[in-house]
Amino acid sequence: MNKVAIILGSESDRAVADKAVAVLAEYKVPYEVKVISAHRNPDELDRYLKESEDVSVIIAIAGLSAALPGVIASKTQKPVIGVPVSGKLLGMDALLSMVQMPSGVPVGVVGIDSGKNAALLALRMLKVKKL
Repeated sequence: MNKVAIILGSESDRAVADKAVAVLAEYKVPYEVKVISAHRNPDELDRYLKESEDVSVIIAIAGLSAALPGVIASKTQKPVIGVPVSGKLLGMDALLSMVQMPSGVPVGVVGIDSGKNAALLALRMLKVKKL
């Protein structure tokens, strides 16, 4: 199924997720939004990833250390799109964290706070055409 999972590291990342949700809703692509921190809820994240068989692409939104996209990519073969969130260092800390994944743990990364571009990239991965 062409379902997209949007996973936020924190509820404070909701505004960025809303940008992705707007695009997916416009294209009528099924999605779900979850708040699951890689640091605070690692067991819940593992469980979700194992049980999300109907998900094709994952958008992971996080700020600060921004470990969420890399942790997810290390646990699944599904494409992961990282969205760094602006914060104390204007999001540069999160951006650099996401683009510096080790070999074998790929994460596609869009610009800081670019939830819209993350959703548009997910649509391309799913080969969804404009309505």
